Amino acid sequence: MDKLRLEELLSEVASGKVSADEALETLRWQPTESISDFARLDHHRGLRQGMPEFIYGESKSPEQIATIMASMVQRNGKALASRVNDADFDAIQSVLPEAVHHPVARIITVGGFPKVDVGQALVIAAGTADVPVAEEAAEVLRFLGDATRTLYDVGVAGIHRLLEHANYLKDADVVIVVAGMEGALPSVVGGLVNCSVIAVPTSVGYGASFGGLAALLSMLNSCATGLTVVNIDNGLGAAAAAHRLLTRLRISAGKEAVAR
Repeated sequence: MDKLRLEELLSEVASGKVSADEALETLRWQPTESISDFARLDHHRGLRQGMPEFIYGESKSPEQIATIMASMVQRNGKALASRVNDADFDAIQSVLPEAVHHPVARIITVGGFPKVDVGQALVIAAGTADVPVAEEAAEVLRFLGDATRTLYDVGVAGIHRLLEHANYLKDADVVIVVAGMEGALPSVVGGLVNCSVIAVPTSVGYGASFGGLAALLSMLNSCATGLTVVNIDNGLGAAAAAHRLLTRLRISAGKEAVAR
């Protein structure tokens, strides 16, 4: 359950549309739910964090993912699974026909949060090979309702490709920069903008990139002050961090509007 659904439920109780007993029955299973012997779902995470528990698909069977996702949709009307494949989608679609597969991002979604205009996220990929991780970040942000723009294949080997989109950088309230190889692009972007920059190293690169370790260390040692770095290939984690920042921005904007 998320904040919007809880507010709706409380309003329905206040108006008499839903009885106290019916509301209690709706909330009875909160905050956790056991799914057989392989999962224990956290249904209150949306209330605490402003975003639900996500399903990490790798190492789970298609049937397990489908069962977990169906339970989340039943309770909350929405769900997202990451690192999934075609077999996972077939299993999920058999119980949730409305499910949508985003194959490049390796994400499956059902529903999503209302779109919010306040706060602009920008997801940048250094090269085309980095796009799957960038798309993972972008699809998570879209699921969460964040206004999201993407800019791909603008790495440091042709920096003019980035600079010609300076208006994208100027308009962004948070930037996620995804890069493999030597991982230099986040430092460049970090030196150009005054908003938060979240760097995502990818496992793209030849042998000495060590599966993304070279890019990770480069980003951690960036001379661009204030750069935030997440784990290798962790587009979802970057999106979650960006959403937290955008959420606080909206809360602050609301408080300022009230103060005026």
